[in-house]
Amino acid sequence: MNWLIGAVGALIVASSAYRKQSLTGSGAAAAVLMGTIYYGAGNLFWFGTLLLFFITSTALSKYRQSSKHELEKSYAKTGNRDAGQVFANGGIGMVLCLLHFINPHEAWIFLFIGVMATVTADTWATEFGSLSRKPPRSILNGKQLPAGTSGGVSWLGSTAAAMGGAVIGGGAWLFGLWSGLESDLIAFIIAGLLGGLAGAFTDSLMGATVQKMYRCTVCGKAVEVHQHCGKETKRSGGWSWMTNDAVNLISSLIGGLVAWLVAGAL
Repeated sequence: MNWLIGAVGALIVASSAYRKQSLTGSGAAAAVLMGTIYYGAGNLFWFGTLLLFFITSTALSKYRQSSKHELEKSYAKTGNRDAGQVFANGGIGMVLCLLHFINPHEAWIFLFIGVMATVTADTWATEFGSLSRKPPRSILNGKQLPAGTSGGVSWLGSTAAAMGGAVIGGGAWLFGLWSGLESDLIAFIIAGLLGGLAGAFTDSLMGATVQKMYRCTVCGKAVEVHQHCGKETKRSGGWSWMTNDAVNLISSLIGGLVAWLVAGAL
């Protein structure tokens, strides 16, 4: 029955997101598969936490969208997520859900909180940070950067990242409570907060150093996409395999590890 509930619930959410152009066709299909597994192999704790990330991130991507439209042209990730982005954001959590299904252990739970806190913190930081009136600064040397540059951080974006991680921690605790999971609210919030921040800053650090980047031949801006200003961009640096999705996966693992270590220390 849980598998059926998960499939129906995921189909409803994915269909709505597809109609609102928050998911592409492949992204919707991936979301249905993922949601089915999250609820079928898990319960409301897993599915609800995933849903909390998706709903808040989608809502923020639509908030003042016209003000962020130009910056989004530089990003590999946009508000319209495809299957690659869906799995990059929720794939590790899905694996952790299955591992917990096979061999229940508290470690999977806190690793999951850190992973989801990371993708939420990163998304919140991007969405709020792009609205900052002050230009971002390089995470490497503190120098000012053009808005939308990978590796740029701001106080507004960093604060949003902390809030996103804490929201995931608190939400996960609530969904866990409803699912019969005995847990400590403070531990969940702190694990989400610190795990999310660690993952988000790892994402920025990798974006500034090893992520595959391109340069626009028209405006000269460093971007993550193959086309900018209507022209093909040129490869400018980073590792050839280190795409934005790969950065998301690695930073999520770091965030999950930090959340697990923090929870163990509390």
